[in-house]
Amino acid sequence: MYDMKAYYESESVQHAIELRLAHPEAHIIAGGSDVLVQMREGKRAGVELISIFMLDELRGVTIDEEENIRIGSLTSFSHITKNPIIQQYINVLGEAVDQVGGPQIRNIGTIGGNTCNGVTSADSASTLHAWEAIVELTGPKGVRRIPIKDFYLKAKVVDIREGEIQTAILIPKASYENTYGYYIKYAMRNALDIATNGCSVNVRLSEDKKTFDRVRVAYGVAGPVPMRCPNTEAFINGKEVTMENIEAFAQKVLEDINPRDSWRASKALRQHVAVESAKRCIIESVKRAGGEL
Repeated sequence: MYDMKAYYESESVQHAIELRLAHPEAHIIAGGSDVLVQMREGKRAGVELISIFMLDELRGVTIDEEENIRIGSLTSFSHITKNPIIQQYINVLGEAVDQVGGPQIRNIGTIGGNTCNGVTSADSASTLHAWEAIVELTGPKGVRRIPIKDFYLKAKVVDIREGEIQTAILIPKASYENTYGYYIKYAMRNALDIATNGCSVNVRLSEDKKTFDRVRVAYGVAGPVPMRCPNTEAFINGKEVTMENIEAFAQKVLEDINPRDSWRASKALRQHVAVESAKRCIIESVKRAGGEL
């Protein structure tokens, strides 16, 4: 059922790097919720696997010395959703990953695996883009940190270099402080389904709650990789919190996104869903931020 050439168990991050250098064609396996399915389907027949599952130093959520929220790459979706730091500062991320698969998948699947797969439909991806996440990679040259928007190179391809493994995802304080968000996943089923469209919005309001100080909006399945919407954000930032501005904001996303036709949904449907999702997400974000409409 599982056709593999060899299996190597990492004992530390440094050991994982050494194994990657020694076996450059090997595939990293963490929770295995994607890799094992693909192997069973014959898509990774005869592979070598490097397991990082036992590296507990890559699990957990903390706030580091720079006040970044640090999410270890092996942290499961279930632990992210239940973590008090996530619940206090970026609850929307916990809500987003709580829509991945079913309970069994959320218990074993990891945030690192979800991002390293490079798929635009990943439930964490749009929210991490909207919160300006930074991806931490550790390799033979040390630690490298890059914005998540630069991590995704093209469909199913991410910027992981020779010998590197992803060790954490960071949310900067400047991105989460006094900021509130909402995520909508549109799919054909309520569970165990891949997103047809995913929209994540977060807002920071002025002190009197009357003005959009800063808005971020990002999508999955609106292009080959998860994406932010710079024209849409520039339009709404600094404007009054009104339904008229929100309606215009939602329509503006059509200038930024480029969804495709597929057997799951037509381009026209994805565009319609994207506009409606943006509207609903920003309304809910405003409410969470203490604003009124």
